[in-house]
Amino acid sequence: MEREIAVVFREEAGKATATLTRSFGDFGLAEEAVQEAFIAAMDRWPTDGIPDSPGAWVTTTARRKALDRLRREQTFARKAHLVAFDHVVSGEEIGDLEAGDDRLALLFMCCHPSLAPEGQIALTLRAVGGLTTREIARAFMVLETTMAQRLTRAKRKIERAGIPFRVPPPELVEERLQQVLHIVYLIFNEGYAVTEGGELIREDLCAEAISLGELLVQLMPEEAEARGLLALMLLHDARRPARVGADGELITLEKQDRKRWDRDQIETGAGHVRRALEAGEVGPYQIQASIALAHATAASAAETDWVHISWLYEQLGRVQPTPVVELNRAVALAMAEGPDRGLEMIERLGEDGRLNRYHLFHSARAELLRRAGRSVDAASAYRTAIDLTENERERAFLRQRLEEVTSLADN
Repeated sequence: MEREIAVVFREEAGKATATLTRSFGDFGLAEEAVQEAFIAAMDRWPTDGIPDSPGAWVTTTARRKALDRLRREQTFARKAHLVAFDHVVSGEEIGDLEAGDDRLALLFMCCHPSLAPEGQIALTLRAVGGLTTREIARAFMVLETTMAQRLTRAKRKIERAGIPFRVPPPELVEERLQQVLHIVYLIFNEGYAVTEGGELIREDLCAEAISLGELLVQLMPEEAEARGLLALMLLHDARRPARVGADGELITLEKQDRKRWDRDQIETGAGHVRRALEAGEVGPYQIQASIALAHATAASAAETDWVHISWLYEQLGRVQPTPVVELNRAVALAMAEGPDRGLEMIERLGEDGRLNRYHLFHSARAELLRRAGRSVDAASAYRTAIDLTENERERAFLRQRLEEVTSLADN
């Protein structure tokens, strides 16, 4: 039952928090009330069963919790007018969306420029995406206590600064757009490649991020990077059915059954890529979407155009010069020109230590060492990757690889 309640939390927490923020004009109160509602659900649902409309139950219970808190704090009279007008709040501040969207308003509120960047990201992942503090800490490779402090500071800032709950007017949207896109993509990534636990994919988080991406494109149809991000998520998500085997095991891109990829979704994503690239100046999400499209349209792993993909990563590195981009470029070069070429670049990347705690750096290095026939070195790199990986399915895959190269080394 705890698992089922956790699923409801991921699906409904952001919506309920947004609804109560609109109702009471107090984000901190809304989030605390939703948390209390889920504590109540953990207590009652194992006995009573999950309600037919769990989202409505959560929102109603959270509203009661919020009202109880207001009464206890003797501020009910001051806030009561907000409750009275709960169902007549107009959509006049919700940009171009016909009926408004509370989640999008919550998203932009969490990305207000008054907040520190790390607070914007953490708060949105927590409030909109429903991630736990532990999961967010893992995503940023910091201690859980550090992330909890960031969340607390961000919420206090919202209250002190009176940051509004609304999608900003058009002239203010642009300045917050890149951070919003980054946050949406982080939510998607946590769903598509779960950082810890026994699942490889959380479909609810993928769906939430794609939904937010669609809302952003609806709000800003001419914004090429918003469309590029949506295309990128759709193209990745189209491969999702083939990424997990019958027993939940990880299946690499090379081994996936491409007949299981969602071709309709690939076509939709391709259409967004074309429209985004037609806009003129090319940004990082458009380039990443182009890379995903190159994979999605290859008839087989052997027919993948790695030369083109490595060139795209080179272009991405020009607009987004990060170690992770360079790592992906190294892998693409290895596939295009041989493992030694990729290893040369990876070894240079490892010299400054920035990727030392990044398990995908070590697993990528191990894979190229394996392909180069350097089994002993590959085994060492696989062991390091295993130690840094907290997802059980990924760890099982890496252990299998380790057994293979250890066997080769022994012979």
